[in-house]
Amino acid sequence: MSEIEVQLKKGVLGLCVLALLSRGDSYAYEIASRMAAAVDMGEGTIYPLMRRMQSDGLVATYLEESPSGPPRKYYRITETGRSRLAEQVEEWRGFTAAVDGLLDGAADAPSNAAPKTEEPSHDA
Repeated sequence: MSEIEVQLKKGVLGLCVLALLSRGDSYAYEIASRMAAAVDMGEGTIYPLMRRMQSDGLVATYLEESPSGPPRKYYRITETGRSRLAEQVEEWRGFTAAVDGLLDGAADAPSNAAPKTEEPSHDA
């Protein structure tokens, strides 16, 4: 995995978790599984992230009985989390549009192309 990929993932994991929770409550393992499938996030990453998001007031927790073992801790997005999600989605869309604008045509450009410079005028 490239360094840019690692840094991009770190930057958007919280946004992705908030987006998932905006669709419905979930428990950490389920969130981790969905994130692993979508963005190849390791399971160990989710627990510190969820604790941080809870201490920031973005998510809240509750326990629900499980048919197969101890009660599960579920996470739900808070109103603060919904506000943060809306802000981050707007920022993300603006950022990706700007990057896409810079990248447009970059793959098609010759790699040895010299920057164009203005030719001096010989009209004297």
